[in-house]
Amino acid sequence: MKDLTVSPKITIKQAMKKLDQTAEKCLLVVDGGNIFFGTLTDGDIRRAILDGNKFSVSIEGCYNIKPIVFNKSDIDKIDLKAIFLKYKVDLIPVIDNKSKLVGYKTWDDVFRNGNARNNDKLEVPVVIMAGGKGTRLEPFTKVLPKPLVPINEKPIIEHIIEKFSELGCSDFYLTVNYKGRILKAYFEELSPEYSVTFINEPLPLGTAGSLKFLAGKFSAPFFVTNCDIIINSDFKELYKFHVDNKFDITLVASAKDYIIPYGTCELNDMGHLSHINEKPKYEFLINTGLYIINPEILDMIPSNVFFHITHLIESVKNTGKKVGVFPIDDEAWIDIGQWAEYRKVMDQLL
Repeated sequence: MKDLTVSPKITIKQAMKKLDQTAEKCLLVVDGGNIFFGTLTDGDIRRAILDGNKFSVSIEGCYNIKPIVFNKSDIDKIDLKAIFLKYKVDLIPVIDNKSKLVGYKTWDDVFRNGNARNNDKLEVPVVIMAGGKGTRLEPFTKVLPKPLVPINEKPIIEHIIEKFSELGCSDFYLTVNYKGRILKAYFEELSPEYSVTFINEPLPLGTAGSLKFLAGKFSAPFFVTNCDIIINSDFKELYKFHVDNKFDITLVASAKDYIIPYGTCELNDMGHLSHINEKPKYEFLINTGLYIINPEILDMIPSNVFFHITHLIESVKNTGKKVGVFPIDDEAWIDIGQWAEYRKVMDQLL
């Protein structure tokens, strides 16, 4: 139970990392005497970040102080299955008459081998932008297209596809330009069980221009990902977040903080020193390169014009449509597109 319990004093950043380490998708907030205060889910954290809370603030005010709970003395008298089915939750804490946490029940505990939760396949198309030159990974990419740069025993693109195919995604679309023939030959030799369709980019069209060739192809929101990133997050929850909030585009953003290793000088209106900030820390949400896009948005991309995903996002915003942001922990995002990260990734994926 210690793996799930946290103090209300921990930061949002610490809670994100703790949630990534547990399979239960829920933390139990307790004090030093194990008195139960509430529950904290990734949805609670997401709302806190999107409301403008810094990653360094405590989770006080973020967690649910009135969750569903079981009393230990009533456990044998109630229909646990009925309650789980009614509220559609993954975990319910168990407390005693003094509000002390004594355990918890999960959906899997209650249903055992039947009525598994969140087991539906996510049959959603996935577009992988695989046409770039990958100049940051030279000299590898002087020989190979970036998606085939090896990470241990497999190329990058196979790691990406595995993340989606594990959820039930089976239709993959690869936009290709630079060394596209090599990439096509690789998949012909591989003969995968999933479907791979190549979208030929006649000339470099930026990070979104080639999506225009898919206009009219899809009838529901679909994934778009760069070919040099691996995201370790709940894609089902991401897709639900997009659909439930009626977003037109949702981008996945990594919660990053950076410390300036110097004292920064702040000036007053006269240009004199006001004060010095010693090693200030700044917090950002960084675009990871993973998106969910509604199919009608593809009509906003001009034909055969160099067009980045940032241009598309601005166009969507300027027409009054909704762009969502799905925050994830910084360690849930692996960027393989630069040498500084490559060796680190080799160790992480062993």
